[in-house]
Amino acid sequence: MAANGAIYSTMVRAGRTTYFVDVKEAKNGNKFISISESRIDGENKKQRSTVRIFGDTVHDFRKAIDEAASAMG
Repeated sequence: MAANGAIYSTMVRAGRTTYFVDVKEAKNGNKFISISESRIDGENKKQRSTVRIFGDTVHDFRKAIDEAASAMG
């Protein structure tokens, strides 16, 4: 298990932005994906935002990401 309590964790760096993709388990035992963006703004302050995807929505979310990536060429 990763240090942040995740079952799975990976990181993607993109300039001043870092994305963290984690699989975690909620207190009720359901697993979910947590995607966090950590970035340095113009004043060198860290900004962080997180999206959590639960349940069957994971498959719909993946389909949407795959379609968006395909549209990029």
